[in-house]
Amino acid sequence: MNMGEYDFEPIPGLPAELPPGETLLWQGRPSWWALARRAMRVVPVAAYFIVLAAWRGAAVLAEGHGWDGALRNASLLLLLGALAVGVLTLLAWLSARATVYSITSARVLIRHGIALPMSLNLPLSKLHSASLRTHADGTGEIALELLRGERIGYFLTWPHVRPFRYLQPQPSLRAVAGATRAAEALEQALLASAAQPRATGTAPAAAGRAPLPPSPLPAAPGSAALA
Repeated sequence: MNMGEYDFEPIPGLPAELPPGETLLWQGRPSWWALARRAMRVVPVAAYFIVLAAWRGAAVLAEGHGWDGALRNASLLLLLGALAVGVLTLLAWLSARATVYSITSARVLIRHGIALPMSLNLPLSKLHSASLRTHADGTGEIALELLRGERIGYFLTWPHVRPFRYLQPQPSLRAVAGATRAAEALEQALLASAAQPRATGTAPAAAGRAPLPPSPLPAAPGSAALA
């Protein structure tokens, strides 16, 4: 990653200056090791290769090829497993390094992308609900359920989506250290935004939903926003 890759950002993680009246409430990044374990599944992958190596070694030993043959076959599989885990861990580290999660008084932004930087702009008005899941290591995930009819690309946004929700993808703040603080900032933003009246001539917001922000965040190259 080049040092000047995000030089266009006036504030790290934001593709442009915030509109007047909009404030930044929270920013954070994923923990690379938590991302490796939960998004890249490095522990199950390592366990798979260990079991496969043990099975192959036992099979070779049962065929009468001796311990040397069994160890050679098992070692090859363990080497392949170590390579796979290493690649996935590197991918998690690069992804965490390139990602910034931002919560403002009007939206949630996810800046991500290793080779091609992208910014996902989620106005609070497009969120139906949010759920928090915390883990023993202090990290957690905040999944954002979108209103019916609003969609994002699962694979385009991965790993910053709730796992296995392919039909209705939910953008997520993954492996966040201090996820409770992020959830509190999001709750504060939703409550404050829901309390604001809509512009004259428009219907009031439904209970639990935030009104549209007063003005959109200017787009930047590689950015995406819900319409």
